[in-house]
Amino acid sequence: MKPFLDQDFLLSTETAKKLYHEVAEQMPIIDYHCHINPQEIAEDRKFDNISQVWLGGDHYKWRVMRAAGTTEDKVTGDADDREKFRAFAATMPQLIGNPLYHWSHLELQRGFGITEPLTPDNADEIYDKCNEILKGYSARSLMEKFNVKAICTTDDPVDDLHWHELIAADESFSIKVLPAFRPDKAVNIEKPGFDAYIRKLSGVVGRELTSAEDVAAALCERIAYFGAKGCLCADHGLDYCMYAAPDSAAANEAFALAMAGKKPDQALADAYKTLVTIACAKKYTELNWVMQIHFGCLRDNNKPQFAKLGPDTGYDAVNSQSGVENVAPLLNAFAENDGLPKIILYSLNPVDNTAIATIMACFQGGGVAGKMQQGSAWWFNDNRPGMRQQLIDLASNGVLGRFVGMLTDSRSFLSYTRHEYFRRVLCELIGEWVESGQYPADETQLRKLVEDLCYHNTNEFFRFGV
Repeated sequence: MKPFLDQDFLLSTETAKKLYHEVAEQMPIIDYHCHINPQEIAEDRKFDNISQVWLGGDHYKWRVMRAAGTTEDKVTGDADDREKFRAFAATMPQLIGNPLYHWSHLELQRGFGITEPLTPDNADEIYDKCNEILKGYSARSLMEKFNVKAICTTDDPVDDLHWHELIAADESFSIKVLPAFRPDKAVNIEKPGFDAYIRKLSGVVGRELTSAEDVAAALCERIAYFGAKGCLCADHGLDYCMYAAPDSAAANEAFALAMAGKKPDQALADAYKTLVTIACAKKYTELNWVMQIHFGCLRDNNKPQFAKLGPDTGYDAVNSQSGVENVAPLLNAFAENDGLPKIILYSLNPVDNTAIATIMACFQGGGVAGKMQQGSAWWFNDNRPGMRQQLIDLASNGVLGRFVGMLTDSRSFLSYTRHEYFRRVLCELIGEWVESGQYPADETQLRKLVEDLCYHNTNEFFRFGV
């Protein structure tokens, strides 16, 4: 029997162990998509206790706590932080087979040197020990501890990027922290609050926005502003991937309805979203940005809880109608508009893996290695079977050696162990292929593959220069 979470966790072959310990484990981290608050980095936030840095904002943990019977006051409510930690500790022994069980214990091991499993019996002891150790850490020192070299946060087009400016001006901090342009509120016209957001965007650009073309122009102006502040990528979050043949009249009809407080039907909404997205893609191409497109999510399903807690609180799910069939015409529209940027495609529905891998192959080329990317196993798929399947599907239909690797998609300064988890899964899979005779035991090529997949591909693709 293997010990729990030992040095060879998830590694079963000698090749896998060698690749992980001698190569992957040594590589720095670039976290190109996360939801860290840049203000906390700028101010180098200190955390009062483990619950603040570990449970606050983590809807992964909130979901399982609710499923295990925890009352909401101990999840997102006003219970004290020790009680919230105890509630999560009570949930932990029940999480067999859930990646949270592994991630959480990796975080305790790597962040605090705690190797014993968290249970209700030792919750107070571990809480106190973590809090004592946490006194020596801050947001920045936690990033440094995990050997992070660069991250991209998630930033609204109307943001003035003040905190990013402060970070960039601070010569004492060497980690590159860049914004990522996230225009969802201006694109997803069918969502509540669209009209209020457009008025806010109007205020930022200093003119009234009266058409879909006006919004597209305003977003392009903000893209240029973000670019001047060091931004290298954008991220579009879509419930489903849309496409409508370019139709300015339909897009503007949708805009007029939405600004009058009415919800346009899907055909009109898709016309608007397609027009604006095509315009953004052209601007990204001009600036040599990476465009990320996340789709296939059913958001805010529990309406009473959404009304109480707002978005990103654990009430999202996989969308079986992800619109993956629209990816091809959307990319084609980008290309026909001379605006096909470097792209990373993510679907929350793993059934879409092969479709994405084969569609993106139709748009590769132009002398850019891996210009079209299939994103890493995302959200409900960033577990061992989900990661393995994504890697297998990409390898089977594309060029795995150009893959840009893992991200945390997290709000926590402890979640960089998700990169370790991915690297272990990666080395295990490569080890299986080598030891079964499917790939040669060429140490030079294997080392380069692992180094590239853990770090170099990302650094080159995004142009981080770290």
